[in-house]
Amino acid sequence: MALPGLRVCRISPLLKPKCCVLQQCVSRRCASAIAVPTSTAPENIEHDIPKEASIPNPDPPADSATAAQLRSHTPYMVATYVRPPPLMVKGEGCYLWDAENRRYLDFTAGIAVNALGHSDPEMAKLLYQQALTLVHASNLYYNPWTGELSKQIITKTLSAGAMHTASKVFICNSGSEANEAAIKFARKVGKIRTPSGTQHEIVSFHGSFHGRTMGALSATPNPKYQKPFAPMIPGFNYGTYNDEGSINNLITETTCGVIIEPIQGEGGVNVATPSFLQALRTRCNEVGAVLIYDEIQCGLSRTGQLWAHQTLPKSAHPDILTTAKALGNGFPIGATIVNEDVAQCVVTGDHGTTFGGNPLACRLAHYVFSRLSDPELQSSVRDKEILFRHHFSRLQHQYPDDVKEVRGRGLILGLQLARDPTPVVTAAREKGLLVITCGTNTLRFVPPLVISEVEIEEGMRILEKAMDVVFTRDESGRVEGTKGQQEMAPGGR
Repeated sequence: MALPGLRVCRISPLLKPKCCVLQQCVSRRCASAIAVPTSTAPENIEHDIPKEASIPNPDPPADSATAAQLRSHTPYMVATYVRPPPLMVKGEGCYLWDAENRRYLDFTAGIAVNALGHSDPEMAKLLYQQALTLVHASNLYYNPWTGELSKQIITKTLSAGAMHTASKVFICNSGSEANEAAIKFARKVGKIRTPSGTQHEIVSFHGSFHGRTMGALSATPNPKYQKPFAPMIPGFNYGTYNDEGSINNLITETTCGVIIEPIQGEGGVNVATPSFLQALRTRCNEVGAVLIYDEIQCGLSRTGQLWAHQTLPKSAHPDILTTAKALGNGFPIGATIVNEDVAQCVVTGDHGTTFGGNPLACRLAHYVFSRLSDPELQSSVRDKEILFRHHFSRLQHQYPDDVKEVRGRGLILGLQLARDPTPVVTAAREKGLLVITCGTNTLRFVPPLVISEVEIEEGMRILEKAMDVVFTRDESGRVEGTKGQQEMAPGGR
């Protein structure tokens, strides 16, 4: 008989710690498998974490085992993020467990990364098999999986009706690297088309986030990110998202490339209008510039289509398309997809990568891409969007002064609040739900694409309770129940 709150791996009928379950999952598929630990968390932290957990989940106190562990770690870690107290040690499906045996429903998916959820059994099996076969041999030699993944990406992109000129793929390790490659390729095209070097400028848009390496950062016009590392790389110009009237003055004969997110993730889940993207394509054609769509967060079926731009006519398709995040479902990999005109400008020695395209990453991505390109999964994403929007509408009616606009498509959705959302983030976490923020006062919802309707209902009930706590004030005006607020730093690439 099932116990309340019990979540059991579907492969094993027995209630066991997750490390045992995962070893059984692998060994049943590989007769020669040797049991290996699935976590490096110290035994006193990981010890005997069952599959049930209590809700609500107050953050671990200062005298907890988690706090002691963090105090021993943080002196050695560069302080790039402000993190809340929980120490995550296990995941399965759409749930995470921390070291204090608190369970969390995950509406963040590792910042739109774990599209297939946590600890996918088939992915674990493939990772184990490939690690025993070949992990890395460098790009000095061919391996079976770099080419197989590249072929799959091009074939399925074309069959989906997206980027109709897609021709070749550069495989790398992250979204930042994918965008760096795109920027370099655009510069190379400009240099070939205008040997004098005058066509070298890159255009991007306010509210965008293209990465933290210097080229991608230079294309991310946010003083919060740029100021500590100024000056930026010269030759970058910035425009206003969805402002069609400014395009002709913004994109000129000196522009070699235009990079844009069809849906801005970190910027607030802002959706580009079809007419704006079409106008960008038209102007790029007029001046001979390369159009780059950054679908690192919004691509790979997160909108309910394989690529966010594929509902556009062919006349608005890009020359370069970048992807990462969900491509590896948590394993580092990125890709830059180019058309033949761009590919012909890139020759041996122009660009490269040490780890990019290694057989382990590519074999895993091949499996992930095959799952994410399934039309049935894409249809389910569109259905789940309707369910989320139904609940958002209820929240708008319930809290009309605090809950405003809903933006996005599929399972990249933003709920605009009239105030700082971090108290809601904290209250939701302490009740067992993980959500993140973006833009200005926006809650961002990017759950695993495999999330069930039951799990969506569960999460929205928790969110409603969290909002009830935060939006109910005492006489002094203080918001109750928001201790341990988290400053959400936008996700890196």
